Amino acid sequence: MAPQEFALLCLENPLLDIQAFGGEPLLQKYGLKPNDAILAEEKHLGIYEDLLNNHDAKLIAGGGAQNTARGAQYLLPPNSVVYLGGVGDDKYAAILHDAVKTAGLRVEYRVDKTEKTGRCGVVITGHNRSMVTDLGAANHYDLEHLKSPEIWKLVEGATHYFVGGYHLTVCPPAALALAEEAAKNNKVFVFSLSAPFIPQFFKEPLDSTAPYWDYVIGNETEALAYAESHGLETKDIKEIAKALAALPKKNTQRERVAIITQGTDPTIVAVGGKIEEFPVHAIEASKINDTTGAGDAFAAGFTAGLVAGASLAQSIDQGQWLAKLSIQELGPSYPFPKQTYQPSSQ
Repeated sequence: MAPQEFALLCLENPLLDIQAFGGEPLLQKYGLKPNDAILAEEKHLGIYEDLLNNHDAKLIAGGGAQNTARGAQYLLPPNSVVYLGGVGDDKYAAILHDAVKTAGLRVEYRVDKTEKTGRCGVVITGHNRSMVTDLGAANHYDLEHLKSPEIWKLVEGATHYFVGGYHLTVCPPAALALAEEAAKNNKVFVFSLSAPFIPQFFKEPLDSTAPYWDYVIGNETEALAYAESHGLETKDIKEIAKALAALPKKNTQRERVAIITQGTDPTIVAVGGKIEEFPVHAIEASKINDTTGAGDAFAAGFTAGLVAGASLAQSIDQGQWLAKLSIQELGPSYPFPKQTYQPSSQ
């Protein structure tokens, strides 16, 4: 059965990724380390135009959940995914619109007339990536936009919600509104931990969403950060996954599933006190181009599987398949012409 229109609704912080190859002089010009991810200060703000005008920049509709939304739409029938977030009224927003149009993703942005669209400048030197993010208008998303009649109609029409943890730095009430809607109507709520600093420094808003997680996805670093900030006396990824799965839950009609990816090590899945391990899809090192968006791609393939009614095992397999495709591209991207997922025999 084909999924209904806009069955998947995603929420987070849209950024225009501006990626270019650069050398040591470019890094020195803006005081950047070769391999880093920082928030932009005044001295960095010239880098975005510099990359656009003076380097052969690749433009990507970025931000974790927007990468995931593009990936899910890559796999699902047309008009399956809608993405929400905040942008400015500027050329960067226009470029974002073009980028998502190419991906076939519907976006409903809150447009801020005073703030610039969020941008992430990425300077690539060899295998290193130096990322400089200016959140801009993404930082100003609000509940009013989510609750506006035309947007809330999309919320009510969706069967699955995906919220990236980065949004807890912006508008926790919006994330909670989706969570509550999911629990009330027995819809599926998927949450990504996003980064170690979310459980470390945004523990309270994170914990307020936890009872609503039907699926929680993180990598091993995020899982360890969660364990440390929540006083779990273990560094065992399987035990942390079990603890995440066992947290109190609002909608008891759905058993929580906790999923921890570990790069090239097996993906750990905890449900009902039991652990399963799923080996990742093998890839030659020479084919790996960029691992930046691997986690977002896994979440995309996995969530697309849920929307399409696939089993848990097949959804995880599809997530691993899409992650393998993504790391062969530059930035969090997916290959065109489109490739078709074939379940692996596991």
